[in-house]
Amino acid sequence: MFSAGHQESRARRIALAVGLVGFLLASCGKDDGGQATAPKGQVIAHVGKDDITIQELENEFRWALIPPDKRDDATVKRILGDLAQRKFLVQKAIASKLDREPSVLLDVLRAREQILANAFVQRDVSAKSAAIGKADIDRYINSHPLMFDQRQLLTVDKVSIPLTPAAKAAVEATKNTKSLDEVEQKLTEVNMPHNRSMGVISSSDIPEDFFKTLKNQKPEDVFFVPSGATGTFFKVKGQDVVPLTGEDAARVARQQLLRELLRGEMEKQSLSAEADIKYEGDYARIMKGEPKDKAGK
Repeated sequence: MFSAGHQESRARRIALAVGLVGFLLASCGKDDGGQATAPKGQVIAHVGKDDITIQELENEFRWALIPPDKRDDATVKRILGDLAQRKFLVQKAIASKLDREPSVLLDVLRAREQILANAFVQRDVSAKSAAIGKADIDRYINSHPLMFDQRQLLTVDKVSIPLTPAAKAAVEATKNTKSLDEVEQKLTEVNMPHNRSMGVISSSDIPEDFFKTLKNQKPEDVFFVPSGATGTFFKVKGQDVVPLTGEDAARVARQQLLRELLRGEMEKQSLSAEADIKYEGDYARIMKGEPKDKAGK
């Protein structure tokens, strides 16, 4: 049961979300008929009463990481079509008054907070990324041979399952199996949907210690790894050395250095935030990692 303080806090967040939506709607340019407008010459499509501007399309390209030299007619058609369909569905949602649902308003507020938080962190990372030079990239490549000069591709036989609530029991049922055939048999016995196929694992995508374990696997070893909404049982069947060099290596190394900058910035902001964050009630105990007392409080 929620406390009065929790309900009041939730009400304030919903009210803030309502105000945010109202502000966003009110801040859009309107013509005399209440229709959103865009500067002349920038409108490239119309979806009912809404306009699509060239700036919106450019932003979609930015989100999709599509540079100007890759925007052929087929790509533009796909991206613009998706944007138009999204606006159409938003119109339908508003007409159905879904924009007034408390859960939807909280999701809008969450999205706004996430975008602003990411923008703040990315601003500092972008400034630091300009300092990444060729020497930094070369040093990263030389210190990570399994990602570049000595990169290996492992061919694996795998069985994939959906990570549903029943997955934990299914994985437990297979813990003593010594082959993928036995895994499939156990999964069938517990009515767990599964799919068997061949795949490839790159030494550049997994921790070095785990890669060494895979290379030194015993005949009876069956590995299991969760990833997103899927879990995978697999055995290594073969391996090939496929070096990553030249411009491709430099591009990947730069991406990894940017990720390290991002992780470092997130950790720094997390530490600086501790002084301003205060948790209430039992959440204070939980966030401190303290156990419940004997009375269960």
